Amino acid sequence: MDPLQPEGWEQTKNILVMLAHPDDPEFFCGGTLARWIENGHHVTYCLFTRGDKGGNEDLMDPVSISNHRVVEQRSAADVLGVGEVHFLNYPDGYLESTLDARKTAVREIRSVKPDIVVTCDPGNIFFRGNRLNHPDHLAAGRIVLEAIYPAAGNPLYFPELISGEGLQPHSIAEAWVSLPNEPNTVIDVTPQWEKKILALHEHKSQIGAPDEFDARMRERRTEDSTPEHPRYEEKFRRILLG
Repeated sequence: MDPLQPEGWEQTKNILVMLAHPDDPEFFCGGTLARWIENGHHVTYCLFTRGDKGGNEDLMDPVSISNHRVVEQRSAADVLGVGEVHFLNYPDGYLESTLDARKTAVREIRSVKPDIVVTCDPGNIFFRGNRLNHPDHLAAGRIVLEAIYPAAGNPLYFPELISGEGLQPHSIAEAWVSLPNEPNTVIDVTPQWEKKILALHEHKSQIGAPDEFDARMRERRTEDSTPEHPRYEEKFRRILLG
């Protein structure tokens, strides 16, 4: 595998990012998404919630929080060059892996018809070793992976999506699982790291003081690099399905 082109894609890809909250795409894999868009691939976001419980001292009303975070997410997506941003409007903090949620995810996959779906690891309970992962992240990963296989490409699953909405089965070629317990793919996103930070600046309600935030983000360099010559990576569990 070419270390400079680990994806090995020879054609333009349609990529659907399915995660729980506004800011998850940028935090989890913003450098990789920037890289893909720079290389001509098309990226769509689909977020299960509008982040209505992610407030601060200035934003405590769930409706205000939700509206504010939707605007922030669209602005962050614009920084990276993301096309559409879809919200499924599940309540923040209460996302569960149910048949209803799976059907909704299948509907999105059959509508967007992506080649690649990006989600997160439903088994990564202990985030970065000493933090508990958000339950919505775990639920989102499970919902999406169970929608990908076996439901999205099988006409016997949710046939009402075919008869009632005209959404034919669609099978994806690859799933990329971000924040994985067991990564098998590493993307060097050093050239895109500053763009990732700029995109995250649009999530003003979430990041705190920008200068302090930037310092924390730049400290996430690889252990074999230096502050003078930093290197940044994002890791995934890549699942080839096609």
